[in-house]
Formats: sequence, C-alpha cells, structure tokens
Amino acid sequence: MGGPVRSGRLGAGAGGAVRRGVPAGLLVPALVGVAFLLLPLVGVLARTDWPSLLHHLTTPQVTQALRLSLVVSGWALLLSLLMGVPLAWLLARVPFPGKALVRSLVLLPMVLPPTVGGVALLLAFGRRGVLGPWLESTFGLTLPFHTAGAVVAAAFVAMPFLVISLEGALAGLRPSLEETAASLGAGPLRVFATVTLPLLAPALAAGAALTWARALGEFGATITFAGNLPGATQTLPLQVYLLLQDSPEAATSVSLLLLVIAMVVLVALRGRWTGGAVREARATPLEGAAAPDGPAGFADPGAPEEGVTLEKPPIRPGADAEADADAGPGATAAPAPAAGESDLRAELTGYTHFPLTAPAGTTIAVVGPNGAGKTTLLRALLGLTPRAHAEVLLGGRDVTRLPTHRREVAWVPQDGALFPHLSALANTAYGLRARGVPRAEARRQAREWLVRLGVGELAGRRPAQLSGGQAQRVALARALAARPRLLLLDEPLAALDQTTRARVRHTLRRHLAGFGGVCLIVTHDPVEAVSLADRVLVLEGGAAVQDAPPAEVTRHPRSPWVARMLGGNAWEGTAGPGGTVELAGGGLLTTAPGEGTLPGPGAPVLAVIAPEAVSLHLARPEGSPRNVWSGTVRELTAVGSRLRVLVTSPEVPALVAEITPAAAADLGLADGTRVWTAVKATEVTVVGL
Repeated sequence: MGGPVRSGRLGAGAGGAVRRGVPAGLLVPALVGVAFLLLPLVGVLARTDWPSLLHHLTTPQVTQALRLSLVVSGWALLLSLLMGVPLAWLLARVPFPGKALVRSLVLLPMVLPPTVGGVALLLAFGRRGVLGPWLESTFGLTLPFHTAGAVVAAAFVAMPFLVISLEGALAGLRPSLEETAASLGAGPLRVFATVTLPLLAPALAAGAALTWARALGEFGATITFAGNLPGATQTLPLQVYLLLQDSPEAATSVSLLLLVIAMVVLVALRGRWTGGAVREARATPLEGAAAPDGPAGFADPGAPEEGVTLEKPPIRPGADAEADADAGPGATAAPAPAAGESDLRAELTGYTHFPLTAPAGTTIAVVGPNGAGKTTLLRALLGLTPRAHAEVLLGGRDVTRLPTHRREVAWVPQDGALFPHLSALANTAYGLRARGVPRAEARRQAREWLVRLGVGELAGRRPAQLSGGQAQRVALARALAARPRLLLLDEPLAALDQTTRARVRHTLRRHLAGFGGVCLIVTHDPVEAVSLADRVLVLEGGAAVQDAPPAEVTRHPRSPWVARMLGGNAWEGTAGPGGTVELAGGGLLTTAPGEGTLPGPGAPVLAVIAPEAVSLHLARPEGSPRNVWSGTVRELTAVGSRLRVLVTSPEVPALVAEITPAAAADLGLADGTRVWTAVKATEVTVVGL
C-alpha cells in the first residue's frame, strides 16, 4: 500500500518535518474496509462465464430489458431535471419556513428501504391511492404495472442525487455574479439561464450522471410499485433477479454489465460530486478586507502618499498623457449614460440611515471603517439587502419598488465579478444584450468600450486569462457599456498591486470625467478619493458623519478614522475652558486662541495633529511649545523618504511623529528610547463632532 506518509508536524526541537508511518490502528481497519468493498466485485469477475458472456448479453430477454432500462432511466433523468433543478435552487437560495423539513423529504428516498418506497408510491399513485383515482379519471393515466410507473419509481429514488449535487454547487457560487448580471439589466430567468446554469454545468453533469446511474439500477421500488412485466416494467435489475433462479451464469454476466456501467460513471465523475464544483466557487465578503487601523494611523497600508491631500486636481486638456496612452488607440471620453437627467435622490433607512443627493456628473467617494455600512449603502441602492432600505429617485423617476434589473444601476463589486464562462467581449456585451440590443450591435459597442479602456486586443480571452488590472478594466467597460444612470464601484482597485492600481486609476478617472450619471466609489485609499471624487462621504455605524469636498474633509475631518487614514493623529475629547481639550483617554491638550471654531465647554470635539508637527527631544524642550509630554519610542517605520515614529505616553494617547532619517540618527532613536514630544498649540486643529 505504499511507503510512509509525510506528516506536517514539527518534531520537538528538530525544526523540521518528521517522517511518520501510517498508524497501524488506522491502516489495518482501512485495508479491511477496502477488502470488504472489493471482494464482492472480485467475486463477480471470478464467477463470470467469460466464453458465454456475449451470448448471455444478447439473448432476447436481456436485450429487451436493457432497452427498457435505458428508456426508463432516460425519462427518470428528464423528470428529475425538470423538478430537481428548481428544487435545488429553492433550497439553496430562498429562505422559507420549513426548509429543513423539505430538505429531509428530498433526502428521505436515499435512506428509505426501496420496497418501502414502492409501497408508499403505490399508496399515493395506485388505483386506490391518494392521487391515483384522480389521475385515472381525469387523464386516463394508470401508473402501477405500467412503464410510466417504472419511470416514477426510478425518479423517486434517483432525484435526490441531483438535488443535493446542485444545492451544494449553488451554495458555493459567488452571489456577486448573479447580482451583477441583474444590475446590468438581466431579469431573473435570464440570469438563471445565462449565468447560473452555465456555471453549474460541472455539478449538473455530475448530478445527472449519478441520477441516471441510480435510475438504471433501481430494483426495489420498481418491482413493488410497477411490477415485473416483460416489455413493460421488467428492467435489467429485475431481469437479473429472474435469471438468478433459472440461469445463475447469465445473471452474473448481466450483473457484470451493470457493474461496468456504474464504474464508468463514477470514474468519469472523478470526485466532482464530492465537492469539486463547490470548491471552485469562492464566496466574496461584502466589506473590503482592509487592514485594521493602527494607533493614530501608524503604519496604515492605506495611508496617503507623502504630500497628498484630499483635494481633487482639475482635469486639464492633455494633462493625463499617461491615461491617454494607457487607454489605447481610438479612446474617447465616455458618453452620457442615457437621455435625460440622471441626478440621484435617496433616503436610506435601516442599518444605513441618511439622505443622499447628487446632481448628474457627480462622483462620490464613500469611506469609513470596516462595518460602517459602505457596501450596505451600495446594495440598498440596488435593492439587494434586507439590512437597509432606500427610497431612490433617478432623474426624477422613482425606482424604489422596481427590481434590480430595471433600475438602470450598474454595479462593479470588489472582485469585478466577470462571468468566467464568457469572453471579455461577451462579458462587456452582456448588459447591452439584456436590454434588448441586437447581438451584432451589442458586440460592436462592446468592442468599442474595450478599446476605450485599453483592452481591445483581449476581447477573445476568458477572465481566467486576464491579469487583475485587465479584468478590472473589462468589468468597468461592461458597467459603462450598459449606460446606467447610477454607477456603483465597490473598491474596484483593492485587489491590484500598486503599479497596476495607478494605471487603472488614471483610466478610471478619465472615463468618469465624461460619465453623465452619478458614481459612488467605496474605497479605503485616500489617493483614489483625490483622483476620482468630487465629494467624500464618510460613514460610521451606518450614519453619514461628513459629506463634503475632498479639501474640506482634509482640513476639517469630522471622523477619527478619516484623520488617521490621512496619516494624522486624531484624539477625541471634550472642549474645556481657555481653549483646552480634555482628551477621552486622559490628558489635556492646549490649542491656540482663535484656532478653528472651538465649541463651548463640554462639547465633543476632535483634535487633529499632523505627524510632521510633532517634534522629538531627548530632554524636556524649553521655549514656546505648550504641549509637552514624556514617552517611549515603540516603533519606527519608513514612509517614503521619512520615518514615522510611534511614541506611547502615560499622559496622552499614542502619538505619531514624522521626522527625517538624519534626525532619527542624531537622536539615536530605537525601540524603547525615552523621548519628549512637543506640539505647538498653533499646530492643533479642533473640530466639533
């Protein structure tokens, strides 16, 4: 049975993998189990009369039973597909009372003795059964002792294999694929036919093969419910039963035939039924998996580049040479999404609760910590979540009660959600086809959009053949080609490396500049807000904390999370007398008289200090600083050409200072160094919360 098995455990003190044999206590019972399953098959092979095999399989009785078995199993498979596919979808996708009971009913024929199943069918569909008399009087249909009865019996015991295969595969499919298809204008049936079913093809084929094989070998329910009538209900397994009494050698030959058919089916599946299709489909999280915020934004992967402020630069003709070159030949600005106005007015309730308005042509960056409700906001506008409800008017048209595919709202989720079974061209044309555009025209427009975004030469490739940046451009082209009034982008650049992200950001900026609708972009990256947004919407706990132009959010952040995202120190507290701030974590902060608009005593405030405004000293500084605290260096991190130093103090919350490497060397800074921090009162910005 082979050599020793490698174990992934480390030996004590060895520091390497230890080669261990399979424990005899497990190996011996496993080998006995294999022998237990193998010996009956060996018995069939050993007792087969090989010289007479062909003769046994070609007798009139056997060939007639074989033809009938193929007919019965084929119709049973068709019946299982007609009922089983919708039933699997219902169990996987629709919550309803009693789902556990329905699933138990589906699995019941797999554990029920076949003869008991036959008795149950007889009591349900027999001439004296619950439904049998009505079927006979209304349709003239008699199932017992008829070929149709054999089909019903085979479908009854075989359909569960199809249902459980498809239910598992459906549960494993990425919901974003079907939701994106709906946002592109595809109705439920079109989504099911063009997205769901093609993605289920491996699981459907595996389930269908198992269902057919089980129907082919059905015996107990068939003989109990449909009888054993030659040419009508006497299938191949029933023929084996008869041959055992008169010709055991012929029964062995027919058994070998059924055994070979079953083995061929199982070998062809190669484990697909046991979860292969499900493992290939990965569910995606609703919120972006951003790195947690460190103290005062220290070493935050999403921290802005040096010198960056949230102030959107003007778009000048010819200023984006890199974007133009990146967009490819023949690129033009995106046209307006549709005739008429596309302004947005929404009132959100539930977990996300605030009003949202934006004129046509506005791009809004939605920022906030994980769990703030950013993705919930997008899904509420799409009508895809029960967590929040949105009363939505687009261009004066109330779309609140319309299904997703009729809202003219296109969505690009975090992973792009390109349909893996379609080429880049077919992906881009999907929304156009869903809205009734003829195939040739849809493909022509789709190709133009791919050229505009610099991926025209990739039209024939499948998503698996695209890089991350190429896939994001195709996803964007698909959304823009559908000409939505509202475009929703959920962290579209989060999965890209820095170089690719910069390229795609330039391309996205150029096309959003000509987009005639409203665009919402969820992001954790302040650079994206700089480059793309006209407004920044800050969410915390489902509420809008701030909604203002990027420059205003930079100068007066009303959220500690935003201040830290921008690389600043943000301390919450309450306004005290004489321009002081009593910090929530303990300590007192002095501000300059007249700096900002300090609320009255006792009002909640946020004090923001830029890291470069914090000075470090080995001895207590003398002179003008009003805010001086002792502390300990806990970490040094390089940010561009400067160093960020995290200092903890018993007097105030953790503080980040930004200095030059030369200054750090002069001070001899290292982890554990005792220092003094100083901040001038004029360097503290205070805003009311």
